[in-house]
Amino acid sequence: MDDTSGTLDEALERLHTAGPERGGWLTNHAPMAVEALVRNGRAPSVHRWLDLYADKLEDMPAPYATVTDANWAEALGDPRRITDWTAYFTRELADHPWRDVLAQWWPRLLPGIAGGATHPVIRVGHAVRTLLLETGQSPTAGRAAAGPRAHELAHALGYWAARHAPLPPLGVLPGPAPRTPADALAAVPRIADQDGGIRDRLAQITTFPAWPAPAGATAPGAPGPDEARELLAGLVRAAAHRYATHAHGSPIMLVHAVTAPNAVLRTLPALPRELWAASLDAAWAASAAVLASYAPPSAAPPGELPAVPAGSTPAERSGEVFAHAAAHGDEHVIKLADTVLDVAATPTGESDELALAGALRACALIEPMA
Repeated sequence: MDDTSGTLDEALERLHTAGPERGGWLTNHAPMAVEALVRNGRAPSVHRWLDLYADKLEDMPAPYATVTDANWAEALGDPRRITDWTAYFTRELADHPWRDVLAQWWPRLLPGIAGGATHPVIRVGHAVRTLLLETGQSPTAGRAAAGPRAHELAHALGYWAARHAPLPPLGVLPGPAPRTPADALAAVPRIADQDGGIRDRLAQITTFPAWPAPAGATAPGAPGPDEARELLAGLVRAAAHRYATHAHGSPIMLVHAVTAPNAVLRTLPALPRELWAASLDAAWAASAAVLASYAPPSAAPPGELPAVPAGSTPAERSGEVFAHAAAHGDEHVIKLADTVLDVAATPTGESDELALAGALRACALIEPMA
């Protein structure tokens, strides 16, 4: 559902004086959460939600050193330049079509997808979704890049550039490749030391399972664009299922193993098709990295999974789950429920019960907004 009330634009304008972080490293989730609320029919609650979230907002930091076309490589990954990167992308989006800016910078930023605990790419995914709704999904649509939605993309890309942090070089676990995305996620080895922040944990990762080959593949090689999109959709669904069964390991951090690959999936329609296979690789790495860093050693007993509302259509069931998340109010719960709704409808038209249960489990495990 697109926003015809103007609430999303009002909320984004209200938020663009705030920086993407607080306390030096905690992420400002408000732009992502309000987009999810509006997208799912909760526009009337947005400004009240922002009032409650206001204490978590800090002003944009002071500029440090201007980012230019000549020096961007040395500025990449420098969090002191968050404001400078945002100003750079604001200029770029004013001078060039937003799709062109995204296509140029996506492959530059993609290796650092884990930076900022994957929050920057998630914010980009929400921003791109709003622009696709505003300008249309055809490759020639949406030449203009003005207004709060384009400015939101500048903030999101600027945050990603400033927090860009590639994973360490990784090997591949020996043995046959997993057959499905779910098998691949189940095979991700946990890091030995489960203490410390995410940067300390990511530094311990040495190997990942091989990624499943496309269905029917007879030789190794990169999947085609349509195969990459299908595998990426499978990864998002499998990650949502794994959250349902393993969220108790770290209910907040494990949300990102689901929302990060879904942000990439949401961005694909705005990207040249030749970038889709590399996008799948990066999304897999991001999801697997979060799981390796925070997943518990075993699944929860089946009896601990919450019951999904019964006796209604799949669309109504999904709506009830999102209403529960919106009433809960936590930004992570809202964003996870928003992602779960993307995968809640199965190819047969039925509800994906395990994915919906994951959203409800987040409501049970994460403290609600006060």
